[in-house]
Amino acid sequence: MEFRRPRIADGRRLWQIARDSQVLDVNSGYAYVLWCRDFADTSVVATDDTDRPVGFVTGYRRPDSPNTLFVWQVAVDADQRGRGVAGRMLDALLDRLEPLGVTRLETTVSPDNEASIAMFTALARRRGTHITRTELFAPDDFPDSHLAEDLYTIGE
Repeated sequence: MEFRRPRIADGRRLWQIARDSQVLDVNSGYAYVLWCRDFADTSVVATDDTDRPVGFVTGYRRPDSPNTLFVWQVAVDADQRGRGVAGRMLDALLDRLEPLGVTRLETTVSPDNEASIAMFTALARRRGTHITRTELFAPDDFPDSHLAEDLYTIGE
């Protein structure tokens, strides 16, 4: 398995992986293509031996805190789950960004998403740092039906 920056041509596949996850908020196909163009440096795809994406992490550096990577989405194909792919993608992305000054990761997770909470807690443990949780978005903050989103912060 390879970990690399996404390419524009990967956008369609990232959208499919997000849709097939059945847990992520699926953005428009355009958003994934644009993400692969504009945020490739702060995102990563996992590819199989044919260079087909089987997982992705999308993220961006916060404009008001450039040492912070905000992770937008993490998804892995169903047949690749349980193999540590998501954690390895996060590690690969952080390893790439640390020399550029990224020392902190933020993400939001709904309180019922135990798998994501466990994944980010394990990431903090592997990297020898702490993880904190604070309330960020309440259900009423969203225009549609949506659970609360807690902010998880890993690192300095």
